[in-house]
Amino acid sequence: MGSIKVSGLCKAFGIDELFRDVSFEIKRGERVGFVGANGAGKSTLMKCLLEKMEYDKGVVSIDPADTIGYVEQQAEMDSEATLYDELKSAFGDVMALASAKEAMEAEIKHDHSEEKLAAYGRLVERFEHAGGYDFESRIRRTAFGLGFAQEDMDKKVALFSGGQKTRVCLAKALLREPDFLFLDEPTNHLDIGMIEWLEGFLQSYSGGVLIISHDRFFLDKVTNRIFEIENKAVTAYEGNYSYYMKVREQRRAAQLSAYEKQQEHIRKTEEYIRKYKAGIKSKQARGRQSQLNRLERIVKPAETAAFNYFAFNEPGECAQRVAELEDVAYHFPDTRKKLFEHVDVLIRKGDGVAIVGPNGAGKTTFLRLLVGELEASEGRIKIGSRVKIGYFSQQHEGLHMERTLLEEMEYEYGLSEEQSRRYLGAFLFHGDEVFRLIGALSGGEQSRLAFLKLMLTGANFLVLDEPTNHLDIPAKEAVEEALATFPGTYITVSHDRYFLDKVANCVLEIADGHLTEYDGNYSYYREKKAEEAREAEEAAAEKAAQEAYLAKKAAEKAKQQDEAEKADAAVQAAAVQAAREAALAESKKQAQLGAIQKMSEAKRTELIQRTEAEIAMAEAELKMLEHEMNDVSLQADPAKSQEIAEAYAAKEQEIQAKYEKWEQLTEV
Repeated sequence: MGSIKVSGLCKAFGIDELFRDVSFEIKRGERVGFVGANGAGKSTLMKCLLEKMEYDKGVVSIDPADTIGYVEQQAEMDSEATLYDELKSAFGDVMALASAKEAMEAEIKHDHSEEKLAAYGRLVERFEHAGGYDFESRIRRTAFGLGFAQEDMDKKVALFSGGQKTRVCLAKALLREPDFLFLDEPTNHLDIGMIEWLEGFLQSYSGGVLIISHDRFFLDKVTNRIFEIENKAVTAYEGNYSYYMKVREQRRAAQLSAYEKQQEHIRKTEEYIRKYKAGIKSKQARGRQSQLNRLERIVKPAETAAFNYFAFNEPGECAQRVAELEDVAYHFPDTRKKLFEHVDVLIRKGDGVAIVGPNGAGKTTFLRLLVGELEASEGRIKIGSRVKIGYFSQQHEGLHMERTLLEEMEYEYGLSEEQSRRYLGAFLFHGDEVFRLIGALSGGEQSRLAFLKLMLTGANFLVLDEPTNHLDIPAKEAVEEALATFPGTYITVSHDRYFLDKVANCVLEIADGHLTEYDGNYSYYREKKAEEAREAEEAAAEKAAQEAYLAKKAAEKAKQQDEAEKADAAVQAAAVQAAREAALAESKKQAQLGAIQKMSEAKRTELIQRTEAEIAMAEAELKMLEHEMNDVSLQADPAKSQEIAEAYAAKEQEIQAKYEKWEQLTEV
């Protein structure tokens, strides 16, 4: 069984050490999730394992025979290539074997030597082993599984969306079913349906899988080990993400307890040393000082990022009916094609609403209708009295890129530096980070700042479009905590199922042009969808069974009718045949009578006497057969008994025929 072994791995950028003395082993069949804050070194560690980046120290051992598939966040593709070309490029070695096979086939036409035929046989075997005869079907099977259609195969990849390009990279990596899959944020740009397809694929994958992801629901479903990268070290946990969180908190609690006990011991020891270092117990004090110097200090566990709601402005009161949509439809102005129709929704004060559905179903459009950026094609949208909307868009238009974080807080809200730092700290901006330019922040950091500003507006109805995009797990937890303690109303579009489970009490699904409401969080929605799927399957099975039963009955009826028709035809045929036989028998009888009438009296008398003698002889033989049939010893032999019974019946028919002949002779 192949494995990846890492020993003593170290990596630094200048004086900034990213991780040190990292050691672990990953075996085939293990699905490992790499977790940690942005900048902790997850992608760098993965690239070191792939030897796409040099490391400073240590050893990475991968069996040369093991194959690797890698899906990175920003993969480069040939802009002129079609989807089929891009996927086919995963089979470069197979294509080379195919070319060599064709060339050798041309040679064999002129050279039939055993050596050439043997070489060709070996080449064909390699081609077959590499999947040369089924790679076309594998390409289509994988592409269709990831949501591509037949018409997409000839489309240039440059025309695909970000999510589609991510799926192209996934398909290329999955096609060859490598021994180890390296996936860097594989769920980015995927809708929930595609993520669930990927979960199912990876759950049954026989090779090893290494995943960097901030999607906690995905990690829960897929992984059976978690590697946490924190404080320049890698800590391994057995189990999925939820189990890792539970064990990590237990470990941190135990480590904190041990740290506090050790600190108390150090404090008492230092107090003893100060008190007795110059007195009569100075020798004991020096001994304790030596012990203290040798003491291996326990490191205080890092503080978990936490959000404190107390600092935020209380949103104003508003009507109980925050927003109402009545028979709303929206279609694109240029094509008149309807995105959705007949939408009826009531959002009440205090609701936490999640909007889910496939990409392109109209989730963001729904939010833009709510905030007034778009106008409904049909129906009515009503916003309640005193409702103040705060809108979080994916583009973060409200941020001033030329300002620092601190300036943004002070200029926008007139806050003091102390207040600004407190707010920024709640969203994980600490120390000198507050002096960074907003334009220099990462996408995730800008999302955090935009969400913070939204919370400070005093809005009582938050409309959120993918608020956790680009956020690492600690930042997502901060946003979740903020929403959990927010006393107003909010509605959010998100593909982060873990996030939706935490914050939503109602789910709106937009799919196939219609909206369906589910009163519960995301897990409740999934249960109801599974229940609906089961009911649909049962109904389909019941319908199929009913149709099969009706078809069977119809077939039986047709068969009965057919058999009845055949029976009638057989009866008619038998009647015709019987009539023919009777006519023939009568004809024979008349012929015999005619022949008898033409006989002389002497000849007829001779025939009568001979027939009577034959009848007497046959009746004697019948008597003997009857005696044999009644013999007890013969009855024990079924075969013999059957034979005698058949002879007896034949003799009876013979006697009957002779009597008929005698009657004809005597009646003339």
